[in-house]
Amino acid sequence: MPEPVGITSLPDQRYKIVSKEGATFTIMVAGESGLGKTTFINTLFQTSLKPHQDPTERHNKFQSAQETVEIGIVRAILEEKNFKIRLNIIDTPGFGNNVNNNDSWTPIIDFIDDQHESYMKQERQPLRTNKKDLRVHACLYFIRPTGHSLKPLDIEIMQRLSTRVNLIPVIAKADTLSPAELDTFKTRIREIIEAQDINIYTPPLELDDPASAEHAKQLIESMPFAIIGAEEEIEISPGKFSRGRKYPWGVVEVENDEHCDFKKLRSLLLRTNMLDLVLSTNEIHFENFRSTKLGADEEENEDELKEELTNEKGEVVKKPSITKKPRRLHNPKFKEEEDQLKKFFTEQVKAEEQRFRQWETNIINERNRLNQDLEEMQLKLKNLEEQIKKLQLAKR
Repeated sequence: MPEPVGITSLPDQRYKIVSKEGATFTIMVAGESGLGKTTFINTLFQTSLKPHQDPTERHNKFQSAQETVEIGIVRAILEEKNFKIRLNIIDTPGFGNNVNNNDSWTPIIDFIDDQHESYMKQERQPLRTNKKDLRVHACLYFIRPTGHSLKPLDIEIMQRLSTRVNLIPVIAKADTLSPAELDTFKTRIREIIEAQDINIYTPPLELDDPASAEHAKQLIESMPFAIIGAEEEIEISPGKFSRGRKYPWGVVEVENDEHCDFKKLRSLLLRTNMLDLVLSTNEIHFENFRSTKLGADEEENEDELKEELTNEKGEVVKKPSITKKPRRLHNPKFKEEEDQLKKFFTEQVKAEEQRFRQWETNIINERNRLNQDLEEMQLKLKNLEEQIKKLQLAKR
């Protein structure tokens, strides 16, 4: 039998390259405050990646009628069996906490688009060795466990996110619902997602691998994932500890499939579909943004070139230029701050004008006083001169 050529060693070579370079993975967590996003992230990676915010600061922060949605980034390097992964956690505190939540999703959408645009600009540079990639590979949207239905705000933001990122819906704090309520809630969410045409991430089915296909099918059937987060380990039996929560009626285990879908979600994110999340972000979402962006730039350039046209009589006619709709880089909170600044500026101007008028009045009064003193001195001088003249005439 002839000796093999050796092309089968390519996967081993590729494995060595990937093991040496490591990988970059970015997860975004979005949803209303108080749904356990920080706890879930720390539970997922079994380490305190993101510190918990002080409850007093959190409550003081949202006293305003409208609060800006902030974007928080946590970076970490995790290593397991000599393989390093550069992890980026994108948190969106403040979302859904406003009295008026119109356009509250704008900072989140803008952040995702900005990362695509930044990566596209780096691709155009002559040197591309030190590219910084902060594109979101998976977005976990946390749903409040109401047991009824999705809020209009949830539907709106999920529709916008699903066209830009791999969206994975998650039911937070699933231990607050009974199994029957949870199944009903999941069914309603699936129906709304289908009716509203929301594209959520679906693991690919590999038909040539029955075990992998069966696992992917289980993941698809479990969506939206019902999860429970817990950072502390509790004793579930003598000498056996597990992450979970202890209640008077019993113990809820995080890694128990009968209690929640945490293990399935972790498998989707880290063990079986991480590469597919990265590739789909690059090949689908980034390419869609890139083609849309470059197509819009091309149309804009063509409009500028065709701005001057010639009619049938040979006369040059200027075509009205098409103005591109400016992108909104603000939310209602900025309008409130702008009004406050305008009010403060107006008050400062009035105060300065009043101070200037007082200063002008004081100067006029001082000038009048000095003029009066000058007249008195001139009168005294004139009297003295007359007295001198009288004395000189008397001596003669």
